[in-house]
Amino acid sequence: MNALCLMTDSLSSLSFERMVKTAQALGFEQLEIATGNWSSAPHLDVDLLLQSRDARQAYLGTLKEHRLVLAALNCSGNQLAPNALGAEHATVVEKTFALAPLLGVAKVVMMSGLPGAGSGDTHPNWITTSWPPENEVVLDYQWRHCLLPYWKQLVKRARDCQVDRIALENHGCQLVYNARTLKMLCSEIGPTVGMNLDPSHLFWMGGDPRAMARSLGPMIYHVHAKDVRFEAGLWEADGLHDTLGIEEFAQRSWNYVALGYGHDESWWKEFFSILVMVGYTGPVSLEMEDRTMDQLTGVLKSLDVLKAALPRRWQEIEEV
Repeated sequence: MNALCLMTDSLSSLSFERMVKTAQALGFEQLEIATGNWSSAPHLDVDLLLQSRDARQAYLGTLKEHRLVLAALNCSGNQLAPNALGAEHATVVEKTFALAPLLGVAKVVMMSGLPGAGSGDTHPNWITTSWPPENEVVLDYQWRHCLLPYWKQLVKRARDCQVDRIALENHGCQLVYNARTLKMLCSEIGPTVGMNLDPSHLFWMGGDPRAMARSLGPMIYHVHAKDVRFEAGLWEADGLHDTLGIEEFAQRSWNYVALGYGHDESWWKEFFSILVMVGYTGPVSLEMEDRTMDQLTGVLKSLDVLKAALPRRWQEIEEV
């Protein structure tokens, strides 16, 4: 049975205490909480919790009081960026793995990272086509000299921290962004790493998350429930490689939206059924980034779709 989980940045406007109370009131059972990097970490102070046993006990006590389980820590960022920001993100990754066993967490959600195109670069470079030919040289450098050495070391660190599952999100501007690239990485570093299957990103990259689920099967370690809508009259003219800012949602060719506002309930029912077919039993973590409504409204709208689509009962009844 898939636990109902909340990626708590979806309610980033609330304090930790208010977020926890709201999550309980809405029926969430587990939480995925960000530790930093691309998140402002509104619900967790990684340095405080690393330093203070009392702070950790109080933090976990609040979750227990509200019958919520800490499913995963999330440190998504770009620890392979060839600049100071990359170094900062790598530090947060290290702190997150150190904190995980202290909070009893065995799963970390993050991204693979994206380096520059060569040793002298100061900005990441995402190659999305094999032509012109020099792109293949860049990809070989990024994988052989940056990604694989980093991940071989991080997997060792994960084992030291009793983190047995690292779920990489299939996000763009990362070296691992689809089923094929995840399999490439895992063939080199083993099964500690799997996928955080986020349908929204594969949508805007032109893929089908149902096919990704069938392709990956047991390599799915975490699932985000997040939707995308292609904006009629815009995406047909401009395609889906949109560089307008997320806040420019009225002009973009696609947008992150509340569940059901991009793909209807029947699509989500099929997606969750396929997850059952491939053996995924982990949490489904709601992530809501719809700019056309306030956070709580978006979470409520999404929750309606989740509860209708997930193949489980929400109340027990006596058998007749």
